[in-house]
Parts: sequence; C-alpha cells; structure tokens
Amino acid sequence: MKITEIRIQRLALPLDPAFHAAWDPVPRTSFGATVVYVHTDEGLVGVGSGDIMGGFVDFEHLFIGTDPLRIVEQVRRLETVAFHGSRYWPLEVAFWDIIGQVTGQPVSVLFGNSTDRLKVYASCGELKAPAARAESAVALRAQGIRALKIRIDRDRIDEGLAAVRATREAVGDTMDIMVDMNQAWRMSGDTAPATDVPRARRTAAALRELDVLWMEEPLPYGDLRGYQLLRQEGQRVAGGEMMRSFPELLDAMDRDAFDVYQPDVVLAVGMLRARTIAELAHARNRWFTPHSWTNGIGVLANLHVAAGVGAAPYFEYPYDPPGWTPERRDFMLGEPLRVDSDGDIVVPPRPGLGIELDHDALARFEIK
Repeated sequence: MKITEIRIQRLALPLDPAFHAAWDPVPRTSFGATVVYVHTDEGLVGVGSGDIMGGFVDFEHLFIGTDPLRIVEQVRRLETVAFHGSRYWPLEVAFWDIIGQVTGQPVSVLFGNSTDRLKVYASCGELKAPAARAESAVALRAQGIRALKIRIDRDRIDEGLAAVRATREAVGDTMDIMVDMNQAWRMSGDTAPATDVPRARRTAAALRELDVLWMEEPLPYGDLRGYQLLRQEGQRVAGGEMMRSFPELLDAMDRDAFDVYQPDVVLAVGMLRARTIAELAHARNRWFTPHSWTNGIGVLANLHVAAGVGAAPYFEYPYDPPGWTPERRDFMLGEPLRVDSDGDIVVPPRPGLGIELDHDALARFEIK
C-alpha cells in the first residue's frame, strides 16, 4: 500500500466571545480546526486532526509513496520532521485509521483492548465565579459525571481557590475535583511570567485541604525539580500534555516528576509513543490519562490509545456548557461524542478510529 495524496482542510468555527476570552488571552474571532486526509492507492482514506499542520507542504514529499502500514518507520519520519518543522501527529492518527480499516478492528483493539469504555472527568475551560462553578458541577453530577477539572488563572489564584472551595461544598465527596494551573505551555502570544515554586507550594497546600485529586502543570516543564518538591509534600501532580518529544517525557519519568502522565497523542508525541509512556507509567505505579482538549477527531484518537492501554482513573472529556459543548467541539462529526448516564465514554466499535464525518459541516466551515 502506498500514500498517493495528503489533503489538509482548514476549518473555522465562531466561538462564544465570553468563553473564548476566558481561556485564551490573545483576541481571536474564530477557533480553527485542521482535518488531514491520507489517500492510498488501494482506495482507503485515513482521517486525522490535531495540530494546525502549518508548513507541512515543505515536508509532504517525504510521505508520498510510502507505506502507511509501516507505522514504526512513519513515526521515526515524523520525529525527524518535528526537529526541523512542527509536530504533524495528525498524520499518524490517519495512518492508524487506515491500519484499523485494513485489519477490520478499532484502533483501541490494536493498542491492547484494555477496555471499551472509560469514566470521564469534565474538563472545564472557562473561568467562572465560585457560585457559577459550583452550580455547574452540580449539573454535571446530575448527568452522571463524577469528576471535573477546574482551571485556575495564575493571576487570580485566590478567585480560583474560591471556585474550588465552593464546588467542594456543593458536591461534597460525591465528585473528584482536579485543578489545572496551565503553567507548562502557553497560548501563542502569552509571555507573562509563570507561577514560581513558593506560590505553587502555597496553592498546593490550600488544594490539599480541599481534597483535590491532582494539581495539573503548576510549573513550567523546565522546573521538574519543583514538581518533585510538590510531590514530596504530598501533592499529586499531573503533567506532560504538551511536551515536545519522547525523550522529554522519558526524562520526566526518570526523574519521577509526575504522578499522572498526560501526553496528548495528536499534539505532543503521537499515538505510538504515548502508548509506550502509558505502559512505562503503569509499570511504575503511576497514572496515564492523556490530555484531549481538542476537537472530536482528536478526542477519538486519545480515547483509542487510552482504552487500548488502560487509563486511570478518568479520561479527559472537554466539556463546559453552555460555552463548550459536544456540538461545538465535534462540529465536524456526524454525531458528537457523548457521555452515557453512567459517566462513561464508549469507544466506537467501527474499524479504525470510527470517524463518521459531517460533510455538510466540513463544507460550511472550510476556510477557502
């Protein structure tokens, strides 16, 4: 089998301005998505999404004519490209989609078939006032969701702690709560200083009083020693969602920096490498649950890896209504990915990633 064409489709979808301003400090008018189509000489088409694929035209010739089934070679090729260009992991997603179609199996089965469903936590993105965040948590619990992650702005930590406190008071011990500090990577244009270790330690102490399950990325990746200090003081920490390479993640693991490893398979290190990190984390009695704050195709890619190797204790489900909903997140899919009444997300049983595209939506939102 040979790759005959790689087509990139860029999409734009208007966002609610208030929600968008809450998590992205750089003003924008739309939130983009990129869909990648890998065509083969046998008529199969693999679909992927994630990174914006900027500048890929300079590297496309390295993939045309190669075999998408030779996944180890393809991953190594993508890693060499990442050194000079960008992270084009949506290609690997499309390759695995093709492999699943060839074998007639969901990708999660090829990755180990640990389970066909995972408990989710609602990953909230908007900065809401304490009462509003607590009310939202109660509504999530009524839908069957048993955990949520609250984002805290580094410049408004006291407000964030108040939102966590109000949420804990509202839900008691019926929900797990995680907190994301978002200090290890930045949206483009955000040059403000990160939280330092002393303030991170004070925040961690307050969160322990509120029985927070984990504190996510409280420091930049360059401060793995700081992560170690927080862990030694009894705070479970999570990180690695946007680390730029497999060796960086291995270094973090060798230094025992995280309790929870979160590499995103479409934005960080790809599916094959994330699987290895997951297996190593499990062998060292650590948790693996990938970052999946992306569109429906990216959520599916992360879900297949997580279900294949096993993720614990939850899978990240980007969800913060009314601003961020399955319909908005998964606009390119025929049916949004939903959580059932037990708080589970189920792996589609179809071959490959199980992607069913909404071609009308793709045409409507395509950037010409």
